[in-house]
Amino acid sequence: MAASTALILAGIGISSLLCQWFAWRVRMPAILFLLAGGIIAGPVLGFLQPAEVFGDLLFPVISLAVAIILFEGSLTLRYDEIKGHGKMVRNLVPVGSIVTCAIGTLAARWILEVSWEVALLFGAISVVTGPTVIAPLLRAVRPTAKLSNILRWEGIIIDPVGALLAVLVFEGILSWGQGNVFGHSLYIFGKTLVVGFIIGAIAGYLNGQALRKHWLPQYLHNAGTLTFMLGVYAISNEMAHESGLLTVTVMGIWMANMKRVPIDSILEFKESLSVLLISALFIILAARVEFSAILDLGWGLVAVLACLMFIARPISIFLSSIGTSLNLREKLYLSWIAPRGIVAAAVSALFAFQLERLGYDGAETLVPLVFMLIITTVTLQSLTARPIAKLLGVKEPPAHGFLILGANPIARLIGQALKKHEVPIMLSDTNWENVRQSRMENLPVYFGNPASEHAATHMDLTGIGNLLILSPYKQMNSLATYHFMDWFGDTSVFGLTEGDQDQKARLQTAGKVQRTRGIFDGVSYAKLASLVSQGYNVKTTQLSEEFSYQQFLEQYQQQALVLFTIDSKEHIYPVKDMESLEPEDDWVLISLVPPQPQKDRDANGNQGSEDKAED
Repeated sequence: MAASTALILAGIGISSLLCQWFAWRVRMPAILFLLAGGIIAGPVLGFLQPAEVFGDLLFPVISLAVAIILFEGSLTLRYDEIKGHGKMVRNLVPVGSIVTCAIGTLAARWILEVSWEVALLFGAISVVTGPTVIAPLLRAVRPTAKLSNILRWEGIIIDPVGALLAVLVFEGILSWGQGNVFGHSLYIFGKTLVVGFIIGAIAGYLNGQALRKHWLPQYLHNAGTLTFMLGVYAISNEMAHESGLLTVTVMGIWMANMKRVPIDSILEFKESLSVLLISALFIILAARVEFSAILDLGWGLVAVLACLMFIARPISIFLSSIGTSLNLREKLYLSWIAPRGIVAAAVSALFAFQLERLGYDGAETLVPLVFMLIITTVTLQSLTARPIAKLLGVKEPPAHGFLILGANPIARLIGQALKKHEVPIMLSDTNWENVRQSRMENLPVYFGNPASEHAATHMDLTGIGNLLILSPYKQMNSLATYHFMDWFGDTSVFGLTEGDQDQKARLQTAGKVQRTRGIFDGVSYAKLASLVSQGYNVKTTQLSEEFSYQQFLEQYQQQALVLFTIDSKEHIYPVKDMESLEPEDDWVLISLVPPQPQKDRDANGNQGSEDKAED
């Protein structure tokens, strides 16, 4: 029995990893393949029977995993981000939540004839979309920047808000069921809210203080926060039945909005946790789904899904867009895109499990109903989002912008030059001082690892289709190179040579990565840094018949280094080799040029013509 159980547990881990890998390869949300893997392992093959494998531990495992998911989601809910992302997003979160919850509840109640408790819970759960399903879809489809920002920030914000709504509805159902009269039910619900909000706020404040004031060593930040959160969850449940989920959600929101609390590393820690724990969770949840339960729902299931997709979502979008600048085509596209994600699956399974234990009628229909909503929306919308975007004319033109790995002085100089020519850019660095300087210079910058899951969700790459590596961190450079060669393509990743001192390491580099190296005439990062320290600066020069490329080189005594060329069609290209460079007279050069003595500047007759062209 022990060997069989060990084999099953190992199989869950391997299956979750394969599902995550396949989702990465085909650029689709991982949850779709995790659910499919669970259904195959459970109902189809009979290999995985969660109740037999986990026994009495099944419910605690699911509840703790859901607590982790809700806590991580709530860490992304920052009030200043809600205020800063337009009227549409601010409207869509409350309006969309209310409309979707109401229509989902009524459809489940009237069409499937489930109890009001189950219908209300389904309506609340159906609100949640989430960044884990929105981000891969946006990367594959690339709608316009306006639509991408709306969908991305709706997913980020609605994730914890929708989860909080579902938790509150669930607490209300349990409170009403525990009270014989209205007053007692209200007391139970109020106690749950008070305990959840107070304990959550206190726990969030204490954990935030511990991180901010370094009461814990750096290596214990992630593990300490996780274990403290799980302890708070358990204590809260002891104080008020089933208040723990509300508590950890409030705790995460409190920490997210405290100043100078380093939560980025905690969010990155969640990535490894999600691959092992959360991915395995969805295989386990899907393995408990029975085909007979789905078939029992009949055509009523199709009708409920149609109400949410073709009635609730369009009404939410058109009501929320009142007073905004969105046109009809943009509203129609937003009306179609609303895939449900991880939070919906996890919360529905946990709540259904609890309602079944408490004997609520129809509780067994909640999981198949939510899972079919997830599978239907993710599958249909992932397959049709691209052709619909083309049909409506809301697809972004080919991306020509640059993600610049590094926010050091060199990267900032180049970023400023590209920005002046309206080339979309995004800098990324793990050095806080570089990030701070970039923000002071009004350059868009991401603080963290650009190849992380957190970056894939939160880093805005609208209009960006190239990677420019200007970082001295060799390990990060290689990681980002592999990641973005799969994302942008082999020909859209550009890097510097590593220098003669790293000959051995360079020879050991894979040939695929080596082909990305060698831009800017083969200079290394150390050489660029040395030039900038000597006073070299990035200049933009408009070539013409009166001021040719050869005159440009002569003006700077052959010491100028051309970084980019912009041709007559406004296409921008990094320069690899200056010897073979033959720009035409109407091209623009972005170059690193040496400082000129004042007497040379005054004596040079061509200087004035170039000054007019320089930014």
